[in-house]
Amino acid sequence: MSDAYDPAREGAKMSFEKDMSYIDYLALDQILGAQHRLSSAHDEMLFIIQHQTSELWMRLALFELSAARRELQQGHFRPAFKMLTRVARIFEQLNNAWDVLRTMTPSEYTALRDDLGASSGFQSHQYRLIEFILGNRNRAMMKVHEHRPELHQMLEAEIAAPSLYRVALDALAEQTGLSFDLSDQPLDQPHTADAGVLAAWKRVYQHPHDYWELYELAEKLVDLEDYFRRWRFNHVTTVERIIGMKRGTGGTSGVAYLRRMLEVELFPELWQVRGQL
Repeated sequence: MSDAYDPAREGAKMSFEKDMSYIDYLALDQILGAQHRLSSAHDEMLFIIQHQTSELWMRLALFELSAARRELQQGHFRPAFKMLTRVARIFEQLNNAWDVLRTMTPSEYTALRDDLGASSGFQSHQYRLIEFILGNRNRAMMKVHEHRPELHQMLEAEIAAPSLYRVALDALAEQTGLSFDLSDQPLDQPHTADAGVLAAWKRVYQHPHDYWELYELAEKLVDLEDYFRRWRFNHVTTVERIIGMKRGTGGTSGVAYLRRMLEVELFPELWQVRGQL
């Protein structure tokens, strides 16, 4: 008599002919069937899965960032803190994924590059939405999505809404009583450092116990940008390691373009205030 383990003996459900299974719930047939190689290159499967999983993580990041913004607008700081912490950890996952892609050598990438055509991560509408919600807004970046009106409309709606940081600044002004005028900074433009905002954050950091929620919000935002910066840096390093200084498949200058992105500060006053304490 076999003594092999049988989970049914412990009550595990084993028949799913009429019930929803794990595969059904997660739509795994669609997800695992979405890797369509266009070349015979072995490493194309890695390339596809790397980018598909990154898009899934970005979808979650957008879900959490949008929810965090709504919570802050309603004055609900604690739920927003949890969501912002989760987004930082999502970017930690995205960072770790570069280590896998970096196992691809230049020779291996060359074998599949022509099959990519003009497709490029530069065209990721989810990445652009993340940048927009965090405040790095540039209408020129929307043009690449004009052929997909529904995606272009998503970007248009986001760029017309207050960024996460602008909502945080509304809370900063309300709770510190310090006023600053951002009327000369349109919502569809990136935020630039403002002396009044810097003064308000300085008060928060000098008196954290008087403004604990703002103090914690500031650190959550810094933590998020810290992980986001690491993701950008690892992106540059990975691209340079694999293609050197060649132009990107989407026509950008490749590494040169990505290096410019390293100079972007999403929440400038939160970094500047550190030198004033």
